[in-house]
Amino acid sequence: MNSDIGTHLHDHLQGLLEGLDLADGRIPAPVADEARADLDRVVRRLELGVHHTVVALVGGTGSGKSSMFNALTRLNFADVGVIRPTTSQASACTWHTDASALLDFLGVQSERRISRESALTGDEEAEFRGLVLLDLPDHDSINPENADLVDRLLPMIDLLIWVVDPQKYADNVLHEKYLQELTDRHEAMVVVVNQIDTVPEAGLDHIRSDIERLLVQDNLEDVPVLLASAKTGHGLGMIRDHMKHMITQESIAARTARDELRAVARRLRQALAKDTPALPQTAHVTAELAKAAGIPAVGESIRVAVSGSGAAALTKVQPPATSRIEAIRETWVEQVGGPLPEPWKEGLSQAVQDRGSFYSHVEHALDSVPLPQPVDVGAKWLRFFGWALVIVGIVAFGLAFYWSIAPVWWGVSAGVIALGLIGVIWARARRKRTARTRSQDYLNRVTFNLAGVVHKDLEEPAGQQLAIHDQVLQATRF
Repeated sequence: MNSDIGTHLHDHLQGLLEGLDLADGRIPAPVADEARADLDRVVRRLELGVHHTVVALVGGTGSGKSSMFNALTRLNFADVGVIRPTTSQASACTWHTDASALLDFLGVQSERRISRESALTGDEEAEFRGLVLLDLPDHDSINPENADLVDRLLPMIDLLIWVVDPQKYADNVLHEKYLQELTDRHEAMVVVVNQIDTVPEAGLDHIRSDIERLLVQDNLEDVPVLLASAKTGHGLGMIRDHMKHMITQESIAARTARDELRAVARRLRQALAKDTPALPQTAHVTAELAKAAGIPAVGESIRVAVSGSGAAALTKVQPPATSRIEAIRETWVEQVGGPLPEPWKEGLSQAVQDRGSFYSHVEHALDSVPLPQPVDVGAKWLRFFGWALVIVGIVAFGLAFYWSIAPVWWGVSAGVIALGLIGVIWARARRKRTARTRSQDYLNRVTFNLAGVVHKDLEEPAGQQLAIHDQVLQATRF
């Protein structure tokens, strides 16, 4: 049997236990309490081990189960004959495995256990590693404790080998109390007709067909019927083949543990969202906060003031309305927590910064960015000197014309005028470039500060809550 099965089940178990601890009140108490009780039961089941394949010989008085047990184990261990009906104890043989905890749980006394490798067989039966073969008391014994023990152990058996004798295979107790009640276990049952050495060969086909007819009536038509003799060894190979096949399958202990874990997971998922919601883009809520404080208008006033040639006043940042900031915060929380069940939504809302702190942090983020200078000093002086050159050039041109100075001076004057106009145009272009830069820089700094507030007050605490939800959700998926 796959040795990773127990590890995987343990990992799933630990994931669910950790998820319950992390949820901490976000899962309804009745659901959480029931889940913990079920998980505790799985813990105890896993402690017994899930790598053992438990096969049991079950049958009535005189069917020869103990002889079959000895023949299959190739040991002379189980009580045979007149001793058998007097005991209500099960016997067990294990192959290359320590099943002490399991056998303790099953109630098999230590003196009624034997290990296959203790008989100096070495590894000759390594293919049966992990097998636990039980010889159960007679289910039809006059001692009621025998039947009680059989009834208690049947749900924990991976393969039920019903041993019947050629005369009592139609026993009503066998069919009505057991076989007909175990139709859901049909894939894990075999009927073995023992003691065929006492039956004429001509009657074997009749016995097989009659048992198959009874099994059809029991709704167990696909259960194999094997003819065997513990005394002569006939059919033992086929029985051992069935046991080997079961060793390759998942044990009932593993299936039961997995089913219980899945049942717990299904109940827990009902207290979770189908998927963990993602945080919205920071840029959107940051833009909403900036808009609430009139930051776009401030940025535009910076651009207009710096790009203009005259003095202009900047629009100052106005404290945003408390109700507007709170509305943005509540809308964000609702957007994030909307898909979550109510306890998770409440936990997320409580985790993010309260309205007073959030507003003060937003206000501080706005106030901590000073308004830039509304004038580009360099462009101002460049414009001044440009116009000065234009004036000088015009005056020089006029004087040269008036005094009839050589035409070359006219060209010099025109050049000075052109240089001055270039300076004026350059100054204008510089103001516009500086205006865009200062406006964008201011907007970027305010946006950065607001994004920091959104991250610290909203995204970080909300992200922690969503991470918890996602961890619990992932623990329920396997």
